[in-house]
Amino acid sequence: MDRIYYISFSIFRFIVRKTPDFIQQPILNSLAHLAYLIDKRHRKIAFTNLDFAFEDSLSKEEKTKIVKRCYKNLVYNLADFVKNQGINKEELKQKVKVKNEHYVKEAEKSGKKIIFITAHYGNWELTGLYTGAFYGPITTVGRVLDSKVMNEILKKNREQFDIKIVDKMGAMKTLIKDIKSGRRLGLLVDQNTASNEGELIEFFGKEARHTPAAAIIARKFNALIIPVFITTNDFKKYTLTFYKPIETPKTQNAKEDILKSVQEQAKITEKVIREKPEEWFWFHRRWKNRYEHIYK
Repeated sequence: MDRIYYISFSIFRFIVRKTPDFIQQPILNSLAHLAYLIDKRHRKIAFTNLDFAFEDSLSKEEKTKIVKRCYKNLVYNLADFVKNQGINKEELKQKVKVKNEHYVKEAEKSGKKIIFITAHYGNWELTGLYTGAFYGPITTVGRVLDSKVMNEILKKNREQFDIKIVDKMGAMKTLIKDIKSGRRLGLLVDQNTASNEGELIEFFGKEARHTPAAAIIARKFNALIIPVFITTNDFKKYTLTFYKPIETPKTQNAKEDILKSVQEQAKITEKVIREKPEEWFWFHRRWKNRYEHIYK
């Protein structure tokens, strides 16, 4: 299976690196459309999520457009992943426009430790790469892929610019050690968790489980949580936007402090998704913990 993954990736990499845009773009668009047609399982999950989150506030046509764009995002994100192998800082600057950088600069001046949070939104791999390159050193959490070959390729790309990747299993110990040593942290906070791992919050007006990792660490070290999200209109130039830092309270009620911080994280994530819903990864069963029946 590893060999199949590698051969497929090598063919895709050849297309991305060796073909001009006027040939490459139709190929990528066709791959995205083909994925939309044949991937019934994830297509169904995406429509279920959109129906659950937006109900009748979006038309069927609007939801279909969003789901098709989701497949396009995945294909173009993979293409950009290939292009970013070996990229330097100057090339990154040419590709990415940054908004609200003052939030990071002010946080740095305060002397407080920093935790960046984002979601599977837009080109999230590029979010991590750019943040690590210009606001690091940074430690992030990543799931080990089933394919060893592809995992090594992904790991090598992510670890440019002193970006350290730790496995999700048992990550907390390393995250605490690294933030104590002065590294920043980068966490994806938008996916469902098990009942014993996540806080119950409101997301799109529905109950959902949310990882408390950023809140727990922020409270322990008086760190600032800075939300950051990336968008694009053409898959060539990107806009990386920082949002107002979340300050996790530290009272005698630790559980309530963490819950407040987690809800704020969910709130800003929802706000960003509502602004450009086509950028989010709708293929994940986000509400599975509380509403598993909707995915039947």
